[in-house]
Amino acid sequence: MPSSHPLPTSCHWFSLLASVLDPRSAPRPAWPFAGAVLARGRRTVTSWVRAAGLSGEYRPCYTTVAAAGQRADATAARLAHEVVKPLVAGSARLVFAPGDTPTERYGRYVQGAGVHHNPTPGPAGSPFVYGHVWVVLGLLAAHPLWGVIALPLLARLYVREKNLGGIDLRHRPAFRTKPELAAGLTRWAAGWLGSLGKPLWVVAGGAYAKAPFLKPMRALGVTAVSRLRKDAALRTAPGRRRPGQRGRPRTYGEHRIDPAKRAGPRRGWATGTFTLYGKATAKRYKTFVATWRPAGGAIRVVLVDDPTGRVAFFCSDPTATAADILVGVANRFGLEITFRDVKEVVGAGQQQVRFVWASVGAFHLCMWTLTLTEAWAWGRAEGELVGHRSASPWDDEPRRPSHADERRAWRRELLAAVIRAVLRPGVTEQEIQDAAQRLLNLAA
Repeated sequence: MPSSHPLPTSCHWFSLLASVLDPRSAPRPAWPFAGAVLARGRRTVTSWVRAAGLSGEYRPCYTTVAAAGQRADATAARLAHEVVKPLVAGSARLVFAPGDTPTERYGRYVQGAGVHHNPTPGPAGSPFVYGHVWVVLGLLAAHPLWGVIALPLLARLYVREKNLGGIDLRHRPAFRTKPELAAGLTRWAAGWLGSLGKPLWVVAGGAYAKAPFLKPMRALGVTAVSRLRKDAALRTAPGRRRPGQRGRPRTYGEHRIDPAKRAGPRRGWATGTFTLYGKATAKRYKTFVATWRPAGGAIRVVLVDDPTGRVAFFCSDPTATAADILVGVANRFGLEITFRDVKEVVGAGQQQVRFVWASVGAFHLCMWTLTLTEAWAWGRAEGELVGHRSASPWDDEPRRPSHADERRAWRRELLAAVIRAVLRPGVTEQEIQDAAQRLLNLAA
């Protein structure tokens, strides 16, 4: 599938995203996207180049990947408006989910890499991992049949302050903590998608429940939901002002609230059924309004009595219901599934590049192809996506199509377009041989 051939109709998104890059590179930038979808085996940049039929132009392809990293914000904005926005047009609110994930790398000259905590060490894994850490912003979109799917839009490379010296001064970013990076990503999303007129919510992990993230969210008018620390210094809501009282109204109450003591009395507990992780679940909970300095004001707190122990969640909107908070926290698990798929299925982190912008571009190409694959499969029937299971009659368990199923189905459509292109009237023998060789190279 060399670059001299036109892109298939289903690949028009590739050209749309590539149009953000320097027009002097057109139409080359669109083909690394196609190569990232068609590549098999180890997903290095060279495997993308071979799958796209651009082996003779491999040097400009590496330049294109680095250019995609430098223009990530503009490309992600085009992706959000042209591809993702139609998928959430019927949603009552836009819910974003920031989170961080590491990608393991090797080599001392990989810019921006360092030693980080490994969140999934496994039975024999090390508690630390050498590589990159990405703070990713995903949009939680509710599929009518398959539940909530996290669509990654944009990411930031988190570099420890001690590792910034390994990046050339011209390309060295300023040091930012993970909560600060997440706040910047949400600010970007609010700027590009806030025009839809929908309420903006963000559901973050407990590590982001800090003032550098929560206070910018309140300033933006974005409702934040997260897990509450056990030692959170909660205060009561401020009392009513006396008639004629002067001065600025109080933001925080006078008395401290201990969540453990508030959970002790039996009164105030309620039981409700919520749709969590795709099924109806009964939860015993207690909710109240408090004030918290890291959040910048009043919050709604929900204490949940789980079999493993009591946990607390909060929402920066005190009028939110317990269902809004608990369902939002459960839906954020879709981002963890996306992290697994983008690394295990798409192959993020396998690209053998060293330059910081090339690493950023390669990771974003992996994220964006995952989002494009989900968008391509959004309105398609399940049988169209998992038809290949007919060759495995023992795999008859009913379940939603996995991302690997969707990716294989899209690859089949792209390869079928190549076959149809050489079956047109007047095709030459040489064109048939070239197409057969391209397909053999992709299959073998």
